[in-house]
Amino acid sequence: MEKLKCLALVGGGALVGAVSTLFLLKLRPRKIESQCGKKATKLNEATAKCWIDSGNGNCGTGGLNLLSDEIVSEQLTRNIQFFGLDSQQKVTASYIVIIGLGGVGSHAASMLLRSGVGKLLLVDFDQVSLSSLNRHAVATRADVGIPKAECLKKHFSSIFPECQIDAKVLLYDVSSEEEILSGNPDFVLDCIDNIDTKVALLAACVRRGLKVLSATGAGARADPTRIRVADLRESTNDPLSRAVRHRLRKDYGIEGGIPVVFSLEKPKAKLLPFRGPSGEEDNPSDYQIVPGFRVRIIPVLGTIPAIFGQVMASYVVTQLAGLHVQTEPVVNLDVDHYQMLLQRLMEHEESLYGTAMEVEVDVEEVRYVVKELWHGRSARELSAKDVGRGMWRSVNELMLVRLKAQYQLFEQWWKYIHSYCMGSGEGSIHFKFNSSKISRGR
Repeated sequence: MEKLKCLALVGGGALVGAVSTLFLLKLRPRKIESQCGKKATKLNEATAKCWIDSGNGNCGTGGLNLLSDEIVSEQLTRNIQFFGLDSQQKVTASYIVIIGLGGVGSHAASMLLRSGVGKLLLVDFDQVSLSSLNRHAVATRADVGIPKAECLKKHFSSIFPECQIDAKVLLYDVSSEEEILSGNPDFVLDCIDNIDTKVALLAACVRRGLKVLSATGAGARADPTRIRVADLRESTNDPLSRAVRHRLRKDYGIEGGIPVVFSLEKPKAKLLPFRGPSGEEDNPSDYQIVPGFRVRIIPVLGTIPAIFGQVMASYVVTQLAGLHVQTEPVVNLDVDHYQMLLQRLMEHEESLYGTAMEVEVDVEEVRYVVKELWHGRSARELSAKDVGRGMWRSVNELMLVRLKAQYQLFEQWWKYIHSYCMGSGEGSIHFKFNSSKISRGR
């Protein structure tokens, strides 16, 4: 009997202990969550005050340092380890405007938020649709029908509540320019797919002296390895960037100087024919909610606009942090082209010396010299003046020459000229020679 009582007491004690442990484990997360909520609320209030007091939309180094909070610093610890504390503070104190919150813009905004940007302005007049869920960063079926800007703000508040987020359900045009672009943003992201609006926004940013990064067409493409960041003048194989380039030059006299994210890949599909309620092909302009905006559908593989947005966010964050990144050259020739350049080099050597024995490079080394060192451009002219077909024609005319051969030719020429001038009694020729200027390609 005594034995049973002891067992009952031990069993009862164990049960009470187990229940108490479970209760404490459930209570602890709630306390942590409550503490986080209180800290986030205080930080939001202080942050809002900081933005208001600064008057220009940017706290700067004298404003509230979000990284001093242990929760925020832990959330951004990988970024701090990557950039360093001072550089991450620049990111956290920045103000970014994102216009166009579809497949590209939503992913760009999402990663800027996760990177610790302190203030975001999200702008889009459109609503979340069921068909956009294949490429949107955060939208769910429950978000279908609500404005994209409000959708992002709702989800973002649970990811990084310390960020001050302003959402505007607004179409960018001349009348809304001041409302959207005022406040001295550190960067403007153009994720618009309408030509008229895109051109107007880019021109306004240039006029205001604002840093802007533009996304071109991400639809109907499938190869992520061909996505590049370069000047608008260098974007190729993209009908949208070609049209924007033409309009900026024609209407505003803007030749370039605007970085863009684009794909070297040719679109694999065209706009699908528009069909009305009856199922028959109809005039899409009759169904436009906003004049000039596309109604017809272009097939989209959701991964590509997502990568476009990620590339944009990475570009902006590294720029803000002061980290220099050497982007991939636009020129990306195939193996046959590099083989042709090697063949031209060997033929050039044979024409000069009767042999190509001193050409000690292979196709892979030619690829490195042309692509990595000279970025597919001539040593005579390193700026990208040609665009489109003109640029590719100039690439096809590239030729490798050996530096030693060029130097020997110069020596022979110099001896001939010097001998001629001295022999004729007309004095000497003053010629400044700089070996670094000898052309390695032409």
